[in-house]
Amino acid sequence: MALPPATATETSEAASATLGEQLLLLSLDDESGTAAEPAKVAPAVAAAALVELALARRIDVTDDMVTVVDATPLGEPALDAALDAVVGRQEPGGTKDWIHRLRTDAVARARASLIAKGLVREEKKKVLGLFPVRRYPEADGSVEAAVRQRLDAVVLSGAAPDERTASLVALLHGAKLHRLAFADADARRVEAAMESVSQDRWSAAAVRHVVKAAEDALTAIIAVVVTTTVVTS
Repeated sequence: MALPPATATETSEAASATLGEQLLLLSLDDESGTAAEPAKVAPAVAAAALVELALARRIDVTDDMVTVVDATPLGEPALDAALDAVVGRQEPGGTKDWIHRLRTDAVARARASLIAKGLVREEKKKVLGLFPVRRYPEADGSVEAAVRQRLDAVVLSGAAPDERTASLVALLHGAKLHRLAFADADARRVEAAMESVSQDRWSAAAVRHVVKAAEDALTAIIAVVVTTTVVTS
């Protein structure tokens, strides 16, 4: 008799970072601190904030409209700021609309939180001695290592994901950021596995509904990003 697949559960190290912070960690080069795919990562981090609020049963999505079901703060500054933004709007907004609204602040808050948690450090330099730039190299690699190990177990080895791992896979898949997590793996195999995880029944229906709405919105946003890049390049 075949044994059921092992379950990939988020470790305490990874749990110390939000899904948005985990996405940002995957995008940052460990040594140089440069960010890969920023145009795709920004909306993914914003979408991750919505997914976190859904996992915490703070929001729901009905007919693609984001609605608040519980305005109680979570104690995580970046997520509470996103929740406050949704609470403060008089009329519900669509998932895609909220991803656009939140993405600039979401990335800045995720980056600031990674610095505060000691996972990356900020370096300020000048290009050609004139133009100031900021880079965020790794300071503590334990969280990113735990995230990558969890993703490998689910996507490459077929382990059953917990809610947060499946949500992270869906966000990466929707934003077409497969290579951030699996740069050296077979692309077709990775995409097929991530699609399977995204479509599976791994959580409560309400949470899956929000994740699916975020994934669909990300796919639409990224399609525009890719088209714009091709046209202007």
